[in-house]
Amino acid sequence: MTVEIFHPGPAHASAFLAAVRRSEALLAGWVSPPSTREQYVEYLRRYGSDAHCSYLARAGDGSLVGCINVNHMVHGALQSAYLGYYAFSPNQGRGLMKAALGAVISRAFETHRLHRLEANIQPANARSVGLVTALGFRLEGYSPRYLYIDGQWRDHERYAITAEEWSAPGASIPAV
Repeated sequence: MTVEIFHPGPAHASAFLAAVRRSEALLAGWVSPPSTREQYVEYLRRYGSDAHCSYLARAGDGSLVGCINVNHMVHGALQSAYLGYYAFSPNQGRGLMKAALGAVISRAFETHRLHRLEANIQPANARSVGLVTALGFRLEGYSPRYLYIDGQWRDHERYAITAEEWSAPGASIPAV
């Protein structure tokens, strides 16, 4: 199972937007990714800043696996960020997002020099909870009405991992 991670750019707009359209049923209620060219351009602008970093994951066959964002990176005494991610159909459930997320987590701790990553997940999103717990994240708490998604304030559980706790599964995943 081969997967690579890379930073999105203007050349990836068509593939990204097609993946979002193909994945509407999978993503509904969990996340609202960019779904128009204008929103994609804004997404690139946001993730071109020092505080945010985005990665796309691509399978060996060239299809997009998903998107992983490292948000609100704070350095200094905190050295922390929030992790957001979503898979694209038909690549969900094949272990590809786990591999890609592992590569991004390693990059967050090594390249971005973060100490802590937090993932906030809606309690009913069993697949996402399973993904982060399989990677070593621990449940830290519950945040009522935490994020506004798809027209509603949604409760989330807070999972976290520190650099000292991280043990990269599968080691080397190519990054472009």
